[in-house]
Amino acid sequence: MSAAVIWLIAGLVLIAAEVLSGEFVLLMLGGGALAAGVASFLVGGPIVGAVVFAIASVLLLFAVRPALRRRLDRGIDHSVMHHNALVGTTAVVIARVDGRGGRVKIGGDLWSARSSDGHEVIEEGKRVTVLAISGATALVVAQE
Repeated sequence: MSAAVIWLIAGLVLIAAEVLSGEFVLLMLGGGALAAGVASFLVGGPIVGAVVFAIASVLLLFAVRPALRRRLDRGIDHSVMHHNALVGTTAVVIARVDGRGGRVKIGGDLWSARSSDGHEVIEEGKRVTVLAISGATALVVAQE
């Protein structure tokens, strides 16, 4: 098996493996291997292929990959998601909240809650602000 065929197979395997990682590193290395395969076919010899692989891979990793990542990141919505979206919202105390526990209603959902400082006691019916979510417990502070 010639060096060109080995480089081409390595390039295709690296490009296929990129599907699992999604970081574009293997894709760039695969591009370098494909370039090495073409160079080995045209010029001949494994040393030429190795040099072309090294140069092409470095150029792809440091020139093409950052631009590709920026373009991909522009298309992703970076809005706050999941329980982090609840931070800063207003809740209503359903069962007395203190440093050990309690219950609040955030939106339409019931959450376990405790006071953020651990000492404040907030009675039923009061409005609170969610400062953080720790596991399944909302850390809250009374609104004035």
